[in-house]
Amino acid sequence: MPAGARVESRVRRVVRRVSVAVRAGRPCDSRRPPALVRRAPGRRAGRDRRGAARPRHVASLGGHVGGRRAGGGGVRAAGTVLHLQKVAGISGSEAHLLSLLPRLKERGWDVRFLMLHEHEPGAWEFAGELTERGIPLDAIPLAADVDPIAFVRIAAYLARRRPTILHTHLVHADVYGQVTGLIAGVPIRVSTKHGFNEFRENPGFALGDRAIASLAHAHIAISRGLARYLEDVEGFDGESFEIVHYGIEPNGGVRPYAGPELRLLCVGRLIPIKGHIVLLRALAEARRELPGLRLDVAGRGPLEPALRALAKELRIGDAVHFLGHVSPVQRAIESAAIVVVPSMGEGFGMVALEAMERARPVIAAEIGGLGELVEDGVTGFLVPPGEPQPLARAIVRLGSDLELAARMGEAGRRRALDRFLQERCTDRTELLYRDQLNGRVRRNGALLTRPRDSSPAGGG
Repeated sequence: MPAGARVESRVRRVVRRVSVAVRAGRPCDSRRPPALVRRAPGRRAGRDRRGAARPRHVASLGGHVGGRRAGGGGVRAAGTVLHLQKVAGISGSEAHLLSLLPRLKERGWDVRFLMLHEHEPGAWEFAGELTERGIPLDAIPLAADVDPIAFVRIAAYLARRRPTILHTHLVHADVYGQVTGLIAGVPIRVSTKHGFNEFRENPGFALGDRAIASLAHAHIAISRGLARYLEDVEGFDGESFEIVHYGIEPNGGVRPYAGPELRLLCVGRLIPIKGHIVLLRALAEARRELPGLRLDVAGRGPLEPALRALAKELRIGDAVHFLGHVSPVQRAIESAAIVVVPSMGEGFGMVALEAMERARPVIAAEIGGLGELVEDGVTGFLVPPGEPQPLARAIVRLGSDLELAARMGEAGRRRALDRFLQERCTDRTELLYRDQLNGRVRRNGALLTRPRDSSPAGGG
């Protein structure tokens, strides 16, 4: 049996098993989601419309939850918006949720978080921070990537809590949440894709991911670049994603760089996709022209021993400082003249946005969402991913002209505060919820209305 068929068969077996084990708390009157189908050779992917829509008389949920009172003072009713994610620590998606969920609560939404975890210390750090911000949190442990007992527990939890909206984040939550959400009759199911992953290039994974995605009513990607990547690699219809960029909170006044040395900063998990190896090679080359150049590396990960060994091999060991986990990251950013994001894949690039908000120029790989953040030649420089020489030239260009670096940093701050505030991210998320509650969907900026129970066609 092909790998993709095995994945789909496994999902179906789990669905059958959980269906037997769990009694849904109400009839499943949820709207069936549109299917996203793989592109056929020679034509663009899209929603498969072969199945004729068969509307049923189902009352709009807009009057039940999510409608604003006259005058704009919050939401009207008590339906829960449940966010679900597997958490191992605080990275891009977790930082996004720590900012988004309290904002939604402030606007009157009844928000709750269900955390999947494998007992990592970082998961409890996230849980503590979220609950401190007033968001109730429950946790379910996973014994394996596919844990039948966890499926049963999640389905039972959903049947008991009866959320109106289930919003899943990342792969594990999509698999567990979209399947059990369907079984438990959650009326609206939303999925957000957050990042690049090497495993997405496996055809079997792509087939299974699209099968799971077909269970959701609305799909979010955190950048247009990520949507294009999912289209190219997994066969999704890139235009079917609602683009909701991460947002940032202003952090007060900015201190200009005043360090005695020319210092770069790279922030991120120490894993291959983050591009640290490329950065170390670029640093070694740039130091031929800027011998006083230093690099701070903030973050932890399995690649650290290899990176330390490479720095020593390149004879730049004394110029590279491994800081470990840094919090708050703004302090480290203000200690650097330039922030470098050399990733080989980046769904958005939150570090770049945080650097821009602190008025630091950014040199970033032109990949994923980074090209939507960094304006090349204005707020920093974009370079080809995976190539040390162009990265070294950009470092030398900015490192040898700190007045230019300061101007680019100020331009980046203006761009961050104009286009990427958390308020805007919350607005777009709330708009998507309200459109779904009222039986509408936004696609390509146009408001479309689709029949409530249109049958999904195409499956995949």
